[in-house]
Amino acid sequence: MTYEAAILDVDGTIVRGERLLPGATDGLAALEAAGCDRLLFSNNPTRGGDHYRAKLEPHGVDVDPERVLTSATVSAAHLASTHPDASVYLVGDDRLESILADADVGLTDDPEAADVVLGSFDSDFSYGTLWESLRALRDGAAFYGTDPDTTIPVEDGLIPGSGAILAAMGAVGGREPDAILGKPSSVAAEAAIDRLGVDPGDVLVVGDRLDTDVALGERAGMETALVLTGITDQATLESASVEPDHVLESLGAVERLL
Repeated sequence: MTYEAAILDVDGTIVRGERLLPGATDGLAALEAAGCDRLLFSNNPTRGGDHYRAKLEPHGVDVDPERVLTSATVSAAHLASTHPDASVYLVGDDRLESILADADVGLTDDPEAADVVLGSFDSDFSYGTLWESLRALRDGAAFYGTDPDTTIPVEDGLIPGSGAILAAMGAVGGREPDAILGKPSSVAAEAAIDRLGVDPGDVLVVGDRLDTDVALGERAGMETALVLTGITDQATLESASVEPDHVLESLGAVERLL
């Protein structure tokens, strides 16, 4: 099939931690040779496009920050658009706070003043944070999450992610988030398609997670390819309810789909 564009996950697909994954360079080169437009989309809720340019440059991968989306930048844009005058109480990283501020999202440190609560990855998450989350959520504030990833792959294993923190916040608040804004949400899909300017049917989504990358493409009418270089192994794939259109050993094997 001829694809107009590809949405590529980053962590677990192109890199793991600071290490370039085998086949990544070949896969990127194959997409470029096929004239396939490229958009990187990470569910990392602490970084923007500039980070991925700097992260991939040492590996010889040229990245335009305007061709990068993250759950942080998508969440910031969505809140700025849909809640322009709201006070947002953030449970998240300092870098996410800066991304929100740069998008003119109004932030508050007072949980009692929150119109919106945004939950995300927070390495300083504590009992005190959970208590403040309960105070912010109990008066009916809108409740969003940046991404559903319960774990994050790093070079030596996994660490807890946003999904774990959202589960704790939801437990004390007695409610699920009103929406998750990163992959695989409709908000994320629309942001990607708007950035690419193509029809969803002409897009290939490549990633290592069934519940975010593959689900994003499946819900939006895009072709999907799962790579086995990240969080999902063959055993998980065989028992999963989400089924990709293609399964690749690595991004390097994408050439056979082009």
